[in-house]
Amino acid sequence: MFSARTSWKLEENAYTRALRRHRESGKSILDLTVSNPTACGFDYDEAAILAALQDPAAMRYEPEPKGLVSARNAVVDYYREKIPAAPIDPERLILTTGTSEAYSFLFRLLCDPGDEVLVAHPSYPLFDFLAAIQDVKLRPFRLVYDHGWQFDFPALRHAISPRTRAILVVHPNNPTGNFISCDEAEHLDAICRERDLALVVDEVFLDYELPHAADHKKRHGSFAGDAKALTVILSGLSKIAALPQMKVGWIAASGPEALVWDAMASLEVIADTYLSLNAPVQHALPTLLAQRRAIQPQIMARVEGNLRELDDQLARQKSISRLKIEGGWYAVLRVPAVQSDEQLAIRLIEERSVAVHPGHFYEFADDGFLVISLLTPASEFAEGVKRVIEGAGS
Repeated sequence: MFSARTSWKLEENAYTRALRRHRESGKSILDLTVSNPTACGFDYDEAAILAALQDPAAMRYEPEPKGLVSARNAVVDYYREKIPAAPIDPERLILTTGTSEAYSFLFRLLCDPGDEVLVAHPSYPLFDFLAAIQDVKLRPFRLVYDHGWQFDFPALRHAISPRTRAILVVHPNNPTGNFISCDEAEHLDAICRERDLALVVDEVFLDYELPHAADHKKRHGSFAGDAKALTVILSGLSKIAALPQMKVGWIAASGPEALVWDAMASLEVIADTYLSLNAPVQHALPTLLAQRRAIQPQIMARVEGNLRELDDQLARQKSISRLKIEGGWYAVLRVPAVQSDEQLAIRLIEERSVAVHPGHFYEFADDGFLVISLLTPASEFAEGVKRVIEGAGS
């Protein structure tokens, strides 16, 4: 009765069952997987946020496919601060109900059923579902780790097939935290021009650069500026202002004028078909984006403090190490691969009452990797790391 695109295995996996059983038993657990900033004890300006959602203008229905001009201009102002030399054009910008919808729009724009999009692994696990729903196949290529993460361009080129329509990258990547370097950006642009591909860049974590990010390479900034290949960026409030519940994202295009014009014309039709972004958040967007100035310093202080705590604890033992990260709010641990990552994560739940993500959740090629969030409140994080080291290092 149902389509093949929804024939997922919906039963709980062993990790989820172990976590559920632990919680149902009434035992407490230290959660080193938390990614929801609204549940991490940060101080939001609730009065300003709620007041912005009460704008009387929201009572009028103004069906603008690209989004209200005032809302798009707020996004333009955000980018004007980041890339003053190459501000984005509000006519090349479309607002969406979060970045997940933005991906759906782009897959519809770029791909026919069965077409392929290349994606770097390790990567965000939701991409598989977003692509499958749109009848698009993700074709992976590997990032390699050698004193930091980098692209394996021969592998990327080898992965391109006649059905490839785009290359999808996250900048900085989730969960590895690596920024794309200027040299890598030029290489990606050249491949896309040579093979007539679009470059799709997810920049949701762009604002969360760690102080040491430029230590070993010159990182590329936002891809929202001028480009030679058709380049489409995605971002939104979820990370920029730590407001995932507001569900505001956007698509911005740059590149050859004719390609951008055609892309935006088609995207406008797709957006007009759904008209999904609601009026209250569009009118509130200038205020909501402004919240980044108060919330981002709090998040960065938490991330940097937890990273120092992690490194301090790791320095006192030899079995576990941390891979280099340049941005975002996750850390990847390399642990002894004496069992599968999932088995280890389950054992940490059952024996140490601490939750971490096994590396295979993010398509790590081998066992021996755990992913932890740096958003966890500091005292819980310190104790959780201690338990991970005791359980995984033994």
